[in-house]
Order: sequence, then structure tokens, then C-alpha cells
Amino acid sequence: MAEHLLELPVPGSAATIVARRFDAQGAPRGAVLIAGAMGVKQAFYGELARWLAARGWQAMTFDYRGMGESRPPHAVRSLRGFAADLFDWARDMDAALAALASATPGVPLLVVGHSLGGQLAGMLQLRERIAGLVMLASGSGYWRDNAPPLKRKVHWFWHVMVPVGVALTGYFPGRRLGAVGDLPRGVVLQWRRWCMDPRYHVGAEGETLRQQFASVRCAVVALSISDDEMMTERGIRVLLDCYENAPRELRRITPGDAGVARIGHFGFFRSSVAPTLWPRLLDTLAAMVTPRETVAA
Repeated sequence: MAEHLLELPVPGSAATIVARRFDAQGAPRGAVLIAGAMGVKQAFYGELARWLAARGWQAMTFDYRGMGESRPPHAVRSLRGFAADLFDWARDMDAALAALASATPGVPLLVVGHSLGGQLAGMLQLRERIAGLVMLASGSGYWRDNAPPLKRKVHWFWHVMVPVGVALTGYFPGRRLGAVGDLPRGVVLQWRRWCMDPRYHVGAEGETLRQQFASVRCAVVALSISDDEMMTERGIRVLLDCYENAPRELRRITPGDAGVARIGHFGFFRSSVAPTLWPRLLDTLAAMVTPRETVAA
């Protein structure tokens, strides 16, 4: 099972991103792009990608521009002046998906979107090429839909930490503040605007974006974690309903299902739940690429 480090140009911009491709063992059943959460490096998803590849699925992870391995040398110390917003990050996701498709022609393309990754999927230019989307711990970021532990902190975050941090440094210095991680100015301010709107990005950006999400027709499955400290079931349903014309389903997962005391927002990707939860994901992906039997009238 080979693993490849790739530097990918992003069409329509001067940006490049770094991705890792994990080649399937044997003929691939499908190709899976794992799109990460806000401020989370692609290495966090590497173990799941290797696990999928070992079971016959081509897999790819990537870092959004300015993040992780896609953070250019001149921006290592500071993201001041680094231009990027969430539309740019959707284009980064497009570039990774196009590279995965090119490396694995003729097989179905699927997306596993963790948190932000599920939020951006409807913004992809290549969204019509996706055979299935799994949203994992991914929902609306509207502050009133946040889980109680986060809701108690969110006013301080959005009304003090973000505006003051951006004003003083030119970007959000989350690494120093111990919150989310460093984020480009355009990303964090756009994200703030989304989180102030009851309909999240679709409400904040307007009709054009709503129509983009409505154009998605592939199967969409949302995996909701019962003890997620960030995403409530309501918030996940709000995001799921943005894909209004897609066949969609919400499935709840509890720590008891995995035989662990806690899963939370990030725990699905840890090896402790691999024996119990990762096969569920595999079954979901397999169902998305298996042609349904037609029933004679």
C-alpha cells in the first residue's frame, strides 16, 4: 500500500496545497476524500485513510491553504497578510478532489467531511461528480445551535477574541490563544459572519449559495455524535437540510455503540473506536457505490 505526498496547484489562483494519497490495496471500490475540520491538520486523518486503503478504497487527505503542510514558509511565523477565505478553501477541496479523480479514473468519488469539511461540500465546483457525502460531526455553526459547553464560551470568542486578535495581528492567532489554531483573517471573519446567521452559510451568503447546496443530488448521510461538545443534533439537521434535494439521512452514534466512555467532536478518528465505528463508515461508503436493484413494475 503506497502513500504519496503531493503538491497540488489550485486552478484559478497562485495557491498550492499539500495532499497525501493512500493507494488502495487491489482494485479500488471507490475513492474517498477526507476533508478536515477547522484548524485540524491532515495528519489527524491519516490513520483512517490508511485503514480505508488497506480495505480497497483509494483515499486522500489534504490541508487547506495556510494550514498544516499547506502553510507556506513565509507564513510559518505569522499569517499576517495571508489572503484566504472559506470560498478559497472550497476551491482547495476541489483541487484535492480533482487530483483524486485523476489518480483513480472510472471509480466513484466520495467525500467524508469532518465538521467544516461537510459544511463546504455543497460549495464545490465538482459537487455533481460526488457519488456520496458522509458528514461526520458536521452541522451548522450558528451560535444558538452550538452545544451548551461551547455556547457558554462563544460570545467571548466571537465578540472579543476574534475581533481583538485580528485587529492586533492581522489574522487570528489561535495557536497563541489556545483556540482553534491560527486562521487567515478572511477565513475567521467570514466564519464569524456565518455563525451569526440562523441559516449559517446559506443565510449569510444568500440565494446563490442556497441553490448550490440544493443542486447536490448524491446520497448524504450525517453521522451525529451524541456527546459532541460542539455540534447539537439540531445544528446537524440544519446543515443536512441545506442539501434539500439530496436523499439524506441522520444517524446517531453514542459512546455505548463504540464501547468507550467518550467520543466527542474528534473521537471518531481515533484508533480506540476503529474496531467498532470504522466498519460502520465502510458499510455506509459501500452502500453509496452499490447500484440499487431495479424492481420490475
